[in-house]
Amino acid sequence: MHMTPKGKLIAIGGNEDKGNTPEAGHHSKVFHHNFIEDGILKRVVREAGGPERRIAVITSASSIPEEVGANYLEAFGRLGAKDIDVLDIRDRGDVRPEMIKRLARADAVMMSGGNQLRLTTIFGGTAFLQLMKRRYLEEPGFVIAGTSAGAMCMSSTMIYQGHSSTGLIKGGVKMTTGAGLIQDVIIDSHFVERGRFSRLTQAVAGNPNSIGIGLGEDTGVVITEGDMLETIGSGQVMIFDGHDITYSDLADVEEGHPFSIEGMRVHIISKGHCYSVKQRMFTAVKVPQRS
Repeated sequence: MHMTPKGKLIAIGGNEDKGNTPEAGHHSKVFHHNFIEDGILKRVVREAGGPERRIAVITSASSIPEEVGANYLEAFGRLGAKDIDVLDIRDRGDVRPEMIKRLARADAVMMSGGNQLRLTTIFGGTAFLQLMKRRYLEEPGFVIAGTSAGAMCMSSTMIYQGHSSTGLIKGGVKMTTGAGLIQDVIIDSHFVERGRFSRLTQAVAGNPNSIGIGLGEDTGVVITEGDMLETIGSGQVMIFDGHDITYSDLADVEEGHPFSIEGMRVHIISKGHCYSVKQRMFTAVKVPQRS
């Protein structure tokens, strides 16, 4: 049995961007300028306990960490949050005791997008990640938010590679162990925009004990007690439940060949709707808002 976490996770599907610069690799994308005011980052600040709280920003996944750090300083600043600590950690050697002390002083963590394999290879097995997990488990009000790669690394099983075009081909999705903040789920991002339906299908078919959570851009889930997902933002979250798969030949077909699955259940949750991972139940009742 896993301990029920007292903190909250906020997993965001990418491009919650900040009204200015896109993440690396995303060009000519129109960003929602009103996003900061009525959107997800505002919710991050609120869940952290308000604008006077300290938020540690982790840019380690990004190939352009200075730019991303500056974007978050500006975006949170527009929401009145000025106590933002950008932790410049680019490899395992940077995960020094001083960084762990800075994490200990933060009320919330925000992990940027980029490459999720960078997050697991830098933080896996470190005292930094242990502290982050411990605070999330033990401290009510402690928030860990992540967008894109920062969201995908939260689960115990993590997708790190796999193009949408190869998602329905066996072996086309590469997986590893994530940060393990939430058990029995697999999170995918940029879900609708990059057609990752097939990629998450393969991930869940191979791990039917896990619920697949496909996050659209400008969309996220607030996860309470490691169980209840509440959708926030403007898009949709797709849930893939493989518990009732009656037939799958994923184990039997050769690598590089398409596979078949019968009985994958799919749910769509938009703003104002929730889903319980433990009960595998959809609900249209909002999680009670703690003011």
